[in-house]
Amino acid sequence: MGTTLPSIPAKRYFTIGEVAELCGVKPHVLRYWEQEFTQLRPMKRRGNRRYYQHHEVLMIRRIRDLLYDQGFTISGARNKLQELVHTDRSEVAGDQLVADVVLPSMVVDTARDLSIAPGLMLDPLAMRKELFEIRALLSLN
Repeated sequence: MGTTLPSIPAKRYFTIGEVAELCGVKPHVLRYWEQEFTQLRPMKRRGNRRYYQHHEVLMIRRIRDLLYDQGFTISGARNKLQELVHTDRSEVAGDQLVADVVLPSMVVDTARDLSIAPGLMLDPLAMRKELFEIRALLSLN
């Protein structure tokens, strides 16, 4: 990315103002992107307030990168996101629970975004495999 963005704190939900600061865009841009990108669906609570989860913040950063840094149009960025999701889902197609996972290519910089030590990288597919193994062990009892 052209601009250095702050690391994402370890929180469950973020308000639209917090997301705007974390992603370097204005709140009205986020509301517009919700209309343009169907993958972006923050939870709405009382008073129609939006609450974003960590994976949505990562997706917004990816959209911002496509639009602002790589020069995609809205429709081009929408197509690129769908292409990335389709590619990643076909790689993980062996598993059944593919619904709303954050896919590896949508993560802009995992180590920085999660404030992880530089030498330690998370492998989502390896973690997923390990979780399935744990679930299988638990279901035996």
